[in-house]
Amino acid sequence: MLQQRVLTALLLAPLAIAIILLLPTPWIALVAAAVFLGAMEEWTRLANVQQPALRTAVLVAAALLFALLWTAHPGVSTSLLLALGVAWWLVACLWLRHFAFGAAPTPENRTLKLVAGAFVMFPAWIALIALHGREPHGHWWLLLALVIVWAADIGAYFSGRTFGRRKLAPQISPGKTWAGAYGALVAGVLVALAGGWLLGVRGAALLGLGVLAVLTVALSIVGDLLESLMKRHAGIKDSGTIFPGHGGLLDRLDSVFAALPVFALGLQLLGP
Repeated sequence: MLQQRVLTALLLAPLAIAIILLLPTPWIALVAAAVFLGAMEEWTRLANVQQPALRTAVLVAAALLFALLWTAHPGVSTSLLLALGVAWWLVACLWLRHFAFGAAPTPENRTLKLVAGAFVMFPAWIALIALHGREPHGHWWLLLALVIVWAADIGAYFSGRTFGRRKLAPQISPGKTWAGAYGALVAGVLVALAGGWLLGVRGAALLGLGVLAVLTVALSIVGDLLESLMKRHAGIKDSGTIFPGHGGLLDRLDSVFAALPVFALGLQLLGP
């Protein structure tokens, strides 16, 4: 399983890096919207939307909202949208604490999960555009945000396997440990500091970037746990099968969805 995951990652990572570094922001927005729509389709299944017509309607509405946000985003406060996204993930912490909430496959819970999906996807998409369009070096800042999440994932895996004893959230995701979370934080902060240094950040701003990395990794863990909660409610192991050894799009993007809004908002406040 590990070998399969590594091979898949070695194929996906260069593709993602090339797209981020080579494409202009409008094309990045389009590619990301397509990928996010694929993730939204998986989310509708986790939310117990069983009727194909209703799933299609949700995806059409999401596509229209992506287009509306792209048209309106120059005149809309990006900071406000990002702040709403960060606030949602803080609310999600309460949902995780009361993990049984929303478990029953009722119409009310299905609606709740679809609304939650909107807060997961759209602020992350706005954050992605804001990072990539940032001046200067926007494409590098977006790549750094993703590398922080990737490094945190790797750090959590190896730290958890080596030192993991105390479970982080055993009723939601039994494989995650506090040692894994600490490993994720260390790896994410080290990558953020190294990346910030290479991008010319110095002094107090670099220290602030390290603090931002802590918050980014912490929320990325919340994003991972929220998707695990959704899968536990739905009674499935993976959100999809598109990536061998990695599951579906949601399985690869859950941490990214949570990390991007806080990283983009934090950069706006730090101003490096």
